[in-house]
Formats: sequence, C-alpha cells, structure tokens
Amino acid sequence: MPSITKIQPKDTRPVKRKRVAAYARVSGGKEAQLHSLSSQISYYNSYIGSRGDWELAGIYADEALTGTKENRPRFQEMLNDCHNGKIDLILTKSLTRFARNTVTLLSTVRDLKALGIDVYFEKENIHSLSMDGELMLTLLASFAQEESRSASENQKWRIRKKFEQGLAVTGYMLGYRLKNGVLVVVPEEAEIVQQIFTDFLSGMGRSAIAKKLIRLQVPTRSGAMWSKSTVDGILQNEAYAGNLLLQKTYKLDHISKKKMPNHGELPKYYIENSHEAIISKTVFAAVQEEIKRRAEAYGAACTCPGEYLFTSLIRCTLCGRHYVRKLAPSSKKGHKKTVWICPTFTDYGKEFCPSQKIPEDILVKTTADVLGLPIDFDREMLMAHIREIQVPGHNRLAYVCHDGRRKEAAWQHKSRRESWTEEMKQHARERALKLAEERRRKCQTK
Repeated sequence: MPSITKIQPKDTRPVKRKRVAAYARVSGGKEAQLHSLSSQISYYNSYIGSRGDWELAGIYADEALTGTKENRPRFQEMLNDCHNGKIDLILTKSLTRFARNTVTLLSTVRDLKALGIDVYFEKENIHSLSMDGELMLTLLASFAQEESRSASENQKWRIRKKFEQGLAVTGYMLGYRLKNGVLVVVPEEAEIVQQIFTDFLSGMGRSAIAKKLIRLQVPTRSGAMWSKSTVDGILQNEAYAGNLLLQKTYKLDHISKKKMPNHGELPKYYIENSHEAIISKTVFAAVQEEIKRRAEAYGAACTCPGEYLFTSLIRCTLCGRHYVRKLAPSSKKGHKKTVWICPTFTDYGKEFCPSQKIPEDILVKTTADVLGLPIDFDREMLMAHIREIQVPGHNRLAYVCHDGRRKEAAWQHKSRRESWTEEMKQHARERALKLAEERRRKCQTK
C-alpha cells in the first residue's frame, strides 16, 4: 500500500501583537520621588520589551502633588490615545497611581472598558476586563479614598494644633524662611520687601511696582512672574509687621483640595509680635490707609463678579494665565463692548504676552457652533462638554474635552456693518440730523 504522510498546515499569518502602554505617577518633585519615577519608566520599558507578543504603545508619566489631582497632562494624553485606537492594554503599579477618587477611577475604567481596553493593576493583581474586576476595583478604590481622607484629617488636626500654639506652618513668603515654627528674616529678600512698601508710599501703583521688579529681574518665591496681585499680597500681609493671622484659608475637601478663603467657617488665630518684623508697624499702617484712600478715590476693584460664563476656562498658551472678562472701548464713541483678554497683556503689554482680546459675542457663537450647543447655553452646559479652552494663537481656539480630545476652530472679527447695534444706528441717525440742522442754521445766518 502507498505510504501516506499528513502534512500539517503552517500558519503564515503574522501574529498581531498587543499594544501595551504603562502609566506611572509620583506625588511630588523631590529628588527621591523623581528617582522613583525614573525607575518605574525603566522597569516598564524592560518588562514590555521582554514580551514577544507585546509592543510598546508608550509610557505616560506624571509628576502630581497628590493622587487626588486630576489635572495630569500625560494621563489625559494616554486617554486621548486610547480613544484614537492606539492602545490595547494599560499597565499601572496600583489603584492609587491611577486615582484615589473612586468615582474618577471607575468612570475612567468603564470608559476604557467600553473601548475594549484592559487596565492591569500590578499590586492588586486585577484586570479591569475580568469578571470580578469592577467589584474588586470598587472595594479597593473605596479603601484607598478613605485612607486619603483619614490622612487629610490627621494633617488638618496637626496644623490646627500648631495654630492654637501660635506657630506658623509655612514660611513660603518673600523675606522669610520657617525654622522650628518661627519665621526668620532673609536679609537680601527683606530689602526687596522694604523697597515695595517704600515705592507704594511714594505714589507708585501696584502694576508699576510689578513692572519695575520684572525689569530688574527680581525673582519671586514661587518662580512666577510679578503681578499686581502679587504686590498687593505683600502690601497687605500683616506678617511683614511682625504679626501672624493664622488659618486665613482652608482646603474645601480632601478630593479637590481647593483652597478657600476663611470667612468664618473656621476659627482664626492672631498672634502679635510673633517674629522679627521687616516693616515697622507705623509704615504698615500707613500703607493700609493709602490702599483705602486710593480705593475710595479711584474706585475699588470689583470683587463681586463671581463666575461669568467663561471664568477660569480660557487659557493663554503664550503665558499660561487665564483670560479675564473686561469692558473695552468700542470703535463707536460712548459705547463699550465685552471682551475676554489675557491679564498679562493687560498688565504688562504685548512685550510680555502678544495675545489678542476676543469679543464675548464671537466667543459665545464660536463655542456654540463647535460644541453643538444652543446659542443661549449656560456655564453648567459648557463645563459638561469641555475641561478648558486654549488660545494657541491669533484668531484660533482649541476646545479640550474631558477625555483629552481637542476641537480646534478659527474666528474672525465682525465687519463694521455687522457690529452696529440698533441703538448705535439710531444714535448715528440722530447725530447726522443734528449736524445737518447745525449746517442749515449756519447757512441762514450768512
């Protein structure tokens, strides 16, 4: 009989490798933490590269102050890449590296689950796409969130105990450093503070003082650029006269960690002569009187606007500050128009920020068109669609969604014909009639 040998078919199809990304985060910018971040990145590079069935889709790493902050640019970039179909699996060290907020964690995992993307938490050994993954995630994330809340409450208790003892908990101000709970003068910085008080009493405005400090390249304690509000904060800080007012602000909650002014929600503690003064009490009192006098003479800055439609949502990409709402002179005499403008441009000019003001009516219409909203949309509707609006350049807007996606749009100023309101047209007609009547009378008297 003939010999028959079975030849097994060979699968020549290419093996589709899983696109794997990793997310790493550390809690601050200290050297040890940054070393930890570097180690995590090296580990994931090596681990993913060692798997023949995986290919590296990217390593996303953030330096965040706490695990409760959601403003993490690389995390948002990773989510955006997930939505664009670039990632199949995400590796992360633990639940707390992803988020300590249970709601944020579960909403993100569910969003990725809908896209068919798995998240593997190494410490807990949980795959989000597994049958019992969501139940375990809910339980463990709740524990992590409660741990964060407990740590926050313990920290508040320690701080308030120090307040009751009259001890400062931070010395983060120009002219002082905190040593063993006492503010100690830094001589070279104290000279700058004294000059600010002297310039103000000599008649200089706060914006003029800020510009002078920028011109002299005087650094701030925070590293940010000098501004009118920075100077104002120094002029009204009782610490420079040797006194302390403690617990002027408080954190709203352990999730958002939003700083709020203390208007009586918590007790305040005032300690006289708690440390060496940089400014005499006489000079400090004179400055407070001068601030009051100028406010009465020129009108105090409005502190009551609250939230407008776009408050804290429009960010200038040239200097990083948020646009503010302002009434600007119109091309027509006696009329004003509402615009949104970068405060750096307003305070210091285009030398420091060559940005551009955006008329509010154009901003509203462009936003409604881009986001598909009714023209009378409110702030709640707007914030449900976007995280922020960036201004990358003249006549350009970029709407950043909560998942990191961007929608860009161009805008143009209205033509002069379009910008005329019925009131302006009526005013122009009345003015033209008045001029014509004056010319007629002059002709009759000749």
